[in-house]
Amino acid sequence: MRQILQDLRNGNTFLENVPCPSTKSGHLLIRTSCSLVSVGTERMLVEFGKANWIDKARQQPDKVRAVVDKIKVDGLAPTVAAVLNKLNQPLPMGYSNVGVVLDVGEGVTGFQVGDRVISNGKHAEVVCVPKNLCAKIPEGVTDEDAAFTVVAAIALQGIRLVAPTLGETVVVTGLGLIGLITVQLLRLNGCRVLGIDFDKEKLALARSFGAEVVDLGAGQSPVMEADVYSRARGVDAVIITASTTSNDPMHQAAKMCRKRGRIVLVGVTGLELSRADFYEKELTFQVSCSYGPGRYDSNYEDKGIDYPFGLVRWTEQRNLEAVLDLMADGRLKPLPLVSHRFQLTQVEQAYALVSDNVPSLGIIIQYQEIEDLPNIALQERYFYLKSKNVGVTSKAVIGFIGAGNYASAVLIPAFRSAGAQLKAVASDAGVSCVQAARRFGFEEATTDTLALIADPSINVITIATRHDSHAQLVCSALSKGKHVFVEKPLSINGSGLLEINTAYQSAESKQLLMVGFNRRFAPQIQKIKSLLTGITSPKTFVMTVNAGMIPSTHWTQDPLVGGGRIIGEACHFIDLLRFLAGHSIKESSVVTMNSETADTVSISLSFSDGSIGTIHYLSNGNKAFPKERLDIFCSGRTLHLDNFRRLSGFGWPSFRKMNLWRQNKGQLACVRAFIKAIEDQTDSPISYEEIMEVSNVTLDLAHHLHRQ
Repeated sequence: MRQILQDLRNGNTFLENVPCPSTKSGHLLIRTSCSLVSVGTERMLVEFGKANWIDKARQQPDKVRAVVDKIKVDGLAPTVAAVLNKLNQPLPMGYSNVGVVLDVGEGVTGFQVGDRVISNGKHAEVVCVPKNLCAKIPEGVTDEDAAFTVVAAIALQGIRLVAPTLGETVVVTGLGLIGLITVQLLRLNGCRVLGIDFDKEKLALARSFGAEVVDLGAGQSPVMEADVYSRARGVDAVIITASTTSNDPMHQAAKMCRKRGRIVLVGVTGLELSRADFYEKELTFQVSCSYGPGRYDSNYEDKGIDYPFGLVRWTEQRNLEAVLDLMADGRLKPLPLVSHRFQLTQVEQAYALVSDNVPSLGIIIQYQEIEDLPNIALQERYFYLKSKNVGVTSKAVIGFIGAGNYASAVLIPAFRSAGAQLKAVASDAGVSCVQAARRFGFEEATTDTLALIADPSINVITIATRHDSHAQLVCSALSKGKHVFVEKPLSINGSGLLEINTAYQSAESKQLLMVGFNRRFAPQIQKIKSLLTGITSPKTFVMTVNAGMIPSTHWTQDPLVGGGRIIGEACHFIDLLRFLAGHSIKESSVVTMNSETADTVSISLSFSDGSIGTIHYLSNGNKAFPKERLDIFCSGRTLHLDNFRRLSGFGWPSFRKMNLWRQNKGQLACVRAFIKAIEDQTDSPISYEEIMEVSNVTLDLAHHLHRQ
């Protein structure tokens, strides 16, 4: 299928062939008939892409600070590589999609194949969208009208926050697509509306919808005109739908309002507020969040858990339905807002309007009609490329599952550098796997993970997906006779470990199972291991991990998806100390400072040889401080490792220091050791027993935390 993408490096918007997405649980698979370009939002994305490095930095000062901190801690080279990798990932465009349901995911009710629906899907021939971000289109509503539903829901949510009453006077600043829909909806609420803009055509449309207007291009004063329109009382509310860096809209809104007036920001504007403006009138100000309650809540959007109707009357989905009902009644009329229509193949012409600031409103993208809708695209989940690996001969033929940031920045380059043959790469959405395939030379890209695992030409499965999928994918790969390399953790629960153990014990004796515990392969850790060899007295390990704060809403903190940070990341350091101690873990315990997310903890380990280790995994530190430090005390000697860049020895007869030009956490060496074991038909670089020991200890610690 084809999808519209944007290159973040230069702002070019292009059409890409990608595999069709698979149907996911709780989602609808939709064949697109048309979609709407949201000019305001998508223009900002295009302008960001076209901006030079300095302008990009100016637009995102918070990310610049993060980059500076990363340079201080990790060094220049890895930081530049991380930034370039992020910019190399193209951005799917669009969020206003209309189409017909091709397939219904597990657990979805209220929809069936053949339904016409709207969704916040991308500009693509086929999209997979969570059920709570979809709504059925009533009879009598055309596809083109329905394409405006999502942007209309944005306008509606802004109005709900203003809470207008019959007869109130409301100003709408910025008469773009959302602003003009806001005018219509306010008029349906029985409000007197004053629209403000520079564009005469948009002003004329607002007037046709029943609003009075202020022509900024003609020099009219919005404050004075609002004073006259409100009969010198001040307006009841202002909704700002403009997109500008200027602070003027906010200042003018405050000046226009009556005492205790309301201001709601739906668009983007400067926010340097004057205290005097708000203090004297006791004004209220609120920023509207997209389509309504549920937005950015993973429980609502991804998991399909609806809010109780009696407690949250208007959610994202219910706002979408309300808009469609207004269209069905003929009270909301989007058709006058259509300024241009383009076929999908005319993507360059369409986005030329957006980037060149040519006057436009609703730009409709039309898709080729296909009669046999239920069967289309289900055969297109494999995409074949001209491989850069032609001629590569290796005993390790890789099927890669997952093409996210870490996979594309670290793991895939490591497998390529190790000399493996890159056969196929899979992801849920086709964009990331195609981009990874083109960039690194895979022969195939697919959204059909099970077909990739079953491919007889592939003998190694690498798993770099979200944590909750690891155990199932490992078992599937082992059952098909594949070697497996899985990013940590091996599983986020005990039942997953039991299933893996059963699958491993049933597998062929030569199948390797490897977890990406890369730190034990880092050059400085290997040096430490060699120095400790021969010292039989117990050792003391102190590992300090300045992990940094991650919001409790992030997927890694979800016990059912990421497993939490102890399972998801602290397992690395448990494995590291287990490796350096060289003996099994006899006892373990953990205490936490934060019981909600349990990511500021102190872990204590004792080993069978009498060694002890402490891991301080901390989320309450400063990012400018090194992320990982390790101190080792034994036999009157000390080793200090600073962030995998500087290793210092104290009291060692033949060792003082080992410093590196750039940070090296052993990812490449880890992968090379795995590939070499496959080629030489030797044991896994990390024994199965150690992998299971570390995994079980980690799960026990996490379980203990949840009981605290």
